[in-house]
Amino acid sequence: MEKVLIKEKQSFKFSLKKRFINARFLLIMIIPAVIFYAIFNYIPMYGVLIAFTKFSPKLGIMGSIVNNWIGFDNFKVVFEFDGFWTAFKNTVIIGSIKIVISFLGAITTALLINELRMRFYKKFVQIVVTFPHFLSWVVVASIFILMFSDSGSMNHLIEMYGGAKIHLFSDGKLFLGLLFSTDIWKEAGWSAIIYIATMAGISPDLYEAADIDGASRLQKIWHITLPGIKPTAILLLIMSVGGVLSAGFDQIFNMTAMLNNGLVIDYVNIIDTLVYIACMDGLNSALTTAEGAALGLFKSVFGFILVIITDRIAKACGERGII
Repeated sequence: MEKVLIKEKQSFKFSLKKRFINARFLLIMIIPAVIFYAIFNYIPMYGVLIAFTKFSPKLGIMGSIVNNWIGFDNFKVVFEFDGFWTAFKNTVIIGSIKIVISFLGAITTALLINELRMRFYKKFVQIVVTFPHFLSWVVVASIFILMFSDSGSMNHLIEMYGGAKIHLFSDGKLFLGLLFSTDIWKEAGWSAIIYIATMAGISPDLYEAADIDGASRLQKIWHITLPGIKPTAILLLIMSVGGVLSAGFDQIFNMTAMLNNGLVIDYVNIIDTLVYIACMDGLNSALTTAEGAALGLFKSVFGFILVIITDRIAKACGERGII
């Protein structure tokens, strides 16, 4: 028995060595990526420990850990921060709605592009809907402010034809609608790329069989295309849930700060903008480095928990999940 185990162990070592030799070029190619993530993502992870200390730049991270360990006091300061729970509620609501509309918007865009038959026109449309992704929120906010603000071109046209102005940037509910619609306009085309690639991998034989059976376009989408992209869609949805507390600081900041707009802040004041406003109000009201680290750790842990829960729900529904 012992000889058999030794022989199997030697065989496994030989097989593993052979696999390494066969994949040596792929392993060499991946080394730079491994080094990059090790240096910039994994090694700095010990820095989150400052969230449990009274951090002193003079002592450094390790010195603060040894001499100024205060446990969860920084988290208490964050949770008691003026307006934190209102901002937390806004962040969860805005982040959740953005995840849903981005998910549906990307799939809808991909389906519409996939249904185009002329190859040139299909590529042209894809370029057009993808282009906004490469614009910064500064540019996007400027465009929409020029078009939809109280003195914008759209309100001028409405007034010319006898209508009343639409106050998109001063009505909180209307501004939320603008927030979500601009997010779809900017990101739906980019997010649709992976779905389009997945659709390209669906066997044409399935569509040919559906044509023979007399299926309409909608029936082919419902019974072939959507089931074909479902695993990819669920994977992306699970991963996106982790960013629910990153509700889009760039977008909200630029679309409110350019007009110095405080009328809608109660609706869109998320955690990130709350911290930024506190920092701008003065050092006395701002979070310290350690408290900021505690807030960042809280957001990461909260997102991680949501990913685990969503993954478990997906598996309970018979899907593959990611873990």
